[in-house]
Amino acid sequence: MTLLPLLFQKLGWPEILLIAGVILLILGPTQIPKLVKTFKSTRKEIKEAMKEDEEEKKATVKKEETGAAEEA
Repeated sequence: MTLLPLLFQKLGWPEILLIAGVILLILGPTQIPKLVKTFKSTRKEIKEAMKEDEEEKKATVKKEETGAAEEA
């Protein structure tokens, strides 16, 4: 059983605001935009990699299906 989902179920708005405030204090207002930009670019790269992987899988399946159809 994973503990992480249980942890997030118990987080309310006060806890989320407290975490955001601590992050703001640690990083400072100048570092937050850089952090968000990095997060967005990383998320975009992950989505693109997932899309490429999905296209590769579809191409492989299609290739296998045509190969199996030719054998039959």
